Amino acid sequence: MKRTTLKYIVLCLILSSATMSCSDRLELSAPDQLTSANFWRNASDAEAGLASAYSQLESSTDVWEFSEIKFPVEAYREDICVIGSDAMNYQTWVELYNFTYTNGNSQFSRYWDINYTGIAFTNQVIEKVATIDMDVTYRDQIIAEAKFLRAYYHMKLLLNWEKIVLRDVYITNESQINKELSSRTEVWDFIIKDYEEAIVGMAPKHTEANVGRATKGAGYAYLGYCYLTRAYEEVARRDEMLEKAEKAFRNVTGYSLEKNFLSMFDGTNKNSKESIFELQFTDNTANGASYRTAIHKWIATGELEGWDEITPSDMLLAEFKKEGRVATTGNYDSRLYQTLFCEDPYFNDVNTPRVYGKTYNEKFEQGSGRMCFRKYLPATFDDLNKSRTAVNLPLMRYADVLLLLAETLNEQGKPSDAIPLMNEVRERADMPALSSGLDKEQVRKQIEHERILEFALENTRFYDLRRWGKTKEALHAIGRTNFDPNKHNFYPIPLLEIKSNDKVN
Repeated sequence: MKRTTLKYIVLCLILSSATMSCSDRLELSAPDQLTSANFWRNASDAEAGLASAYSQLESSTDVWEFSEIKFPVEAYREDICVIGSDAMNYQTWVELYNFTYTNGNSQFSRYWDINYTGIAFTNQVIEKVATIDMDVTYRDQIIAEAKFLRAYYHMKLLLNWEKIVLRDVYITNESQINKELSSRTEVWDFIIKDYEEAIVGMAPKHTEANVGRATKGAGYAYLGYCYLTRAYEEVARRDEMLEKAEKAFRNVTGYSLEKNFLSMFDGTNKNSKESIFELQFTDNTANGASYRTAIHKWIATGELEGWDEITPSDMLLAEFKKEGRVATTGNYDSRLYQTLFCEDPYFNDVNTPRVYGKTYNEKFEQGSGRMCFRKYLPATFDDLNKSRTAVNLPLMRYADVLLLLAETLNEQGKPSDAIPLMNEVRERADMPALSSGLDKEQVRKQIEHERILEFALENTRFYDLRRWGKTKEALHAIGRTNFDPNKHNFYPIPLLEIKSNDKVN
């Protein structure tokens, strides 16, 4: 997905300056230097351009921004987490958690900028690669993946802002920067069109050399997600959207659930059989490469040599324990122990110390109730102590498709069809099967329960709550009464965008 070649570095510079115009001053050009006009020559250039487009995914190009932009912006507004003690030292993070931010908040302003940079890169790939004389099938595949990424970046923006600027062309003139906000319907239509066109050209799966690049499965999964989200937003077209969502989800084939849940999040099972789209990191530092993160330090509490920036909420622990110790293991839902470190006999077994070779009481203060997220922490204590790790981040898993399809079927009035899908996910967690006689409302509640446990710290919760119209209810229930859905369901347009775009105010 990412390359460390001079060509890639030069290309990033070319793409980063794509919106600049120098028509009012002297222009000098060197015939031996690459520019956006002469760079695109062959298949290797096309691949480098696509690598640049992938590079903006989830703020992953910067070791600090990955943790400090993505997670405060997406996770701090969820009811499953609590801001950590060290995070209180960072005003812009505290503003996000307390819902006291203004449109000048640097965290979501940077989030906005990163996704639009990704869009700018994809637009150049789509336009320029089409002119390259190369294998037609592979050329179409690269363009298809660029369209997938363009849709993905727009989707991330539309999930966080009520209205955004639709950027569908490669900008070559300053006058193109000034563009008004588009309606949600217009942007959803554009995103869906890009996903649909991408699916046609993307590969069913990639070779080992191309692992991490988007495939048809990813295209169908996100297409279904967009249709399902629109079903709630556009009530008049609800049935149509649900039908299209079901069709898309059923086209996600060739995947299965990974029995070892934790392995997908601790670096031991990258790109598993459950992974549909996954953010890639590597410990390979050859030629100055740096594709690692400090996410483990950001998540871990001080007891685990971390910085204590985010911790699980009591609500999350209660949700894990809601059904009692009914798992086939004799414990609570197995996802509890693979998602959190908490005070429980499972972690206090002196014969099998499970907190990096120690018991809970040896690592945490007994009776303190201290908890720490386990997801994204590396498998070994040696790796936990490193300043950087290379744990991948699953962005779309087959479990998500199963539960989203279950939700789609239930909203179509087919709860009996939804239950087997939920049971498939529950079986992996060693939980007993649900009764086949649950009605639509009971299935709705169960889907919410399953999604909380399955995707904790995968930053899906707020979007789920907003889709269901439950953001205020959920946040107020844990005492975060500062939340006002009329003000905080979406972020305000960043001040920097307003200042640089004359058509946005």
